[in-house]
Amino acid sequence: MTTRKTYSKEFKLDAIALVREQSYSIAEAARNLEVTPQLLGRWIKEAENDDGHAFRGNGKLTPEQEEISKLKAQVKRLEMEREILKKSDGLLCQRNEVKYAFIAQNKKIWPVILMCHVLGVKNNNYYSYQKRKSLAPVDTERQDMLQWVKDIAEFSDNTYGQRRIQKALNSLDYPVGRRKTAQLMKEANVWVRYKKKYKATTNSDHNKPVYENELEQDFDVQYANQAWVQDITYIWTAEGWLYLAVVIDLYSRKVVGWSMGSRMKAKLVCDALTMAIWQRKPKAGLIVHSDQGVQYASHQYRRILKLHKFVGSMSKKGCCWDNAVAESFFGSLKQERVHWRNYRTRYAAQQDVLNYITMWYNSQRMHSYLNYQSPNEFERMDKSVKEVA
Repeated sequence: MTTRKTYSKEFKLDAIALVREQSYSIAEAARNLEVTPQLLGRWIKEAENDDGHAFRGNGKLTPEQEEISKLKAQVKRLEMEREILKKSDGLLCQRNEVKYAFIAQNKKIWPVILMCHVLGVKNNNYYSYQKRKSLAPVDTERQDMLQWVKDIAEFSDNTYGQRRIQKALNSLDYPVGRRKTAQLMKEANVWVRYKKKYKATTNSDHNKPVYENELEQDFDVQYANQAWVQDITYIWTAEGWLYLAVVIDLYSRKVVGWSMGSRMKAKLVCDALTMAIWQRKPKAGLIVHSDQGVQYASHQYRRILKLHKFVGSMSKKGCCWDNAVAESFFGSLKQERVHWRNYRTRYAAQQDVLNYITMWYNSQRMHSYLNYQSPNEFERMDKSVKEVA
C-alpha cells in the first residue's frame, strides 16, 4: 500500500503563485514541481473559492507571511518583465512573427504567457503560429543557405556585400541572384560595414626629379611582375601615427611588398620595394609606378630602380586616378579593418595590418577584378593553366 503524498500550505501557495503571479502555465508549473496538472488545477480553484479556510492544516501561514509571499511573487514578476524588455530591445515595433521567434527561443527562461504579455501579443495566437509552423514543410535548402550567409558574413568580418556573398553562394552550388541574396542577408540579419573616407599622405611639393607617367592609367596587364604600383598611407594609434608603404602587382592585385614605421621617410618605401624584389625576383624592364611623393623621388629609391633596371613611373601631380589601384587597396584596408579598431600601440596596429594583408587580403578576400578570386588563388590558377598548356 502506497503512502499518499501531503503538501504544506506554503508549497501549495507557491505553486499557485507560479501560475497566477509569474504567468507560467499550469502544465509548466506542475512539471517543474513534479505534481499532476489536475492536482495543481484543483489547488487553484480552491484558492479562488477561498472562504478563509482553504488549505487548512499542513503548516498554515500567518497573514504577515501570506502578504510577504505575495509581495515576493510580484517582485519576481516585475524583475522578469524588466529582463524580457531588456533582452527584447527593439522587438516591440517588429511584426508578430519576429516576436514569436523570440518567445520560442526564450521559453525555457521565462513563462510564455508573461513574454506574450510584455511583447503585446496573445498567447493563443503564439501557440497557433507554432502549430502552423510545425505542420508546414521545412525548406531545408533555404535554411542551409541562411546558415551559409551567416557563416560567410562572419568569415569576412562583415565586409562582404551582396555581390561577394552572391558569388560565394554560387561557388557553393547555390545559383542565386542579387535580389535573392539581398533577401537572404536581410532574413539572416547580416549587416555590412559602411565606408569611411580617408586622406592621402605623401608630399609632392619638392624640387627633386620625377619620372614620366609610363603607366597612363593602364591597370590591365597580362603577366605577373610586368607593372607594380606603390603608395603610402597612415594609421592612427594611441602612440601616434603608423605609416604603411605597399607595393602591389597590377596583374593579380596582390600586395607583394610592405613596410611599416613611425616615420614617413625614404627608407619606408625602399624597404617595401626591397621586400617585393626579394619575394618576386622580377626581371629588368618592370614598370614601378608611384605618386610624386618626396620619398619616391629620393636618391635611395631611384638608386634601387637603377640597380635592377626597372622603369620608374609617376602620377601627374594631384591626380589620384593615376594610382587608383593602390588607393583602392588603402580604402579596403581602412573600411574593412582599421576604422573599426582602436590601436593602443603602433605594434598592435602593425600586427593587425600584417594579418589583414597576409591572412585576409592576399589569401582569402574575393576581388571583383579577379572574377571574385583572391590574389593568391588567381595566381595559382593562372600558373596551373600555363603548366597544362
